[in-house]
Amino acid sequence: MKLDRLVASHQSLGRQAAHRAIAAGRVRVNAQVVTDGHHPVDRFMRVEVDGEVIQSPERALYLMLHKPVGILSATKDDQHPTVIDLIDDPDKHTLHIAGRLDRSTSGLVLLTNDGRWSKRIMAAEHKVPKVYLVETAEPIAEEAVAEFARGFYFHTEDITTLPAELVILDERRARLTLHEGRYHQVKRMFHRVNNRVTGLHRESIGSFCLPDDLKSGAWRFLDPQIAWAAVTSGDSLLLKSSSFRE
Repeated sequence: MKLDRLVASHQSLGRQAAHRAIAAGRVRVNAQVVTDGHHPVDRFMRVEVDGEVIQSPERALYLMLHKPVGILSATKDDQHPTVIDLIDDPDKHTLHIAGRLDRSTSGLVLLTNDGRWSKRIMAAEHKVPKVYLVETAEPIAEEAVAEFARGFYFHTEDITTLPAELVILDERRARLTLHEGRYHQVKRMFHRVNNRVTGLHRESIGSFCLPDDLKSGAWRFLDPQIAWAAVTSGDSLLLKSSSFRE
């Protein structure tokens, strides 16, 4: 929302009067005077007019969770436990998931109540890399590396997958980097090379890497400033212990 619209609606000033109040320096956003009526504001910002608070900021949440196998990437379900059930916070009902995982897949899940942040992570045009550790039923053929790099045509969606990086770690284990997230994509890709996925674990999404000390089923808050910096700069060094908050 634009600042002038927010001020006009809360103060019943009308758009012109709101513009005059803003231009006169009577409006503060997060304690800073803003004189541009087109300044964008969201529900996480404190807005004051003549010292009166017309919008109190909501609590912005950014979380990292280590999803166990058997837990649904959903906000609620009547039959199965969900990632939200693992979180102990009074505002957990406001969260949505930025990057779902199948019930049989473990690893990193990001959650937030900030739609701009999750869109920045998940929007297809940003091609945020997602890294998976894959275990297979059969030995992984060396030829699969080139096939994953070329991409696979999925006729049901009429698309060809983006080039993916497959690094074979041992006979039945590999690390796979994708820049998209389609339905059962990893399993379908391995099916194309005559193999079956028996274990799948997501290690990272963009700059967000699952910490070694975050146990299965556990979660942590991300520091809001660092959470945003990580999606805009792509600097994985931001995600050290200082990236988290209690």
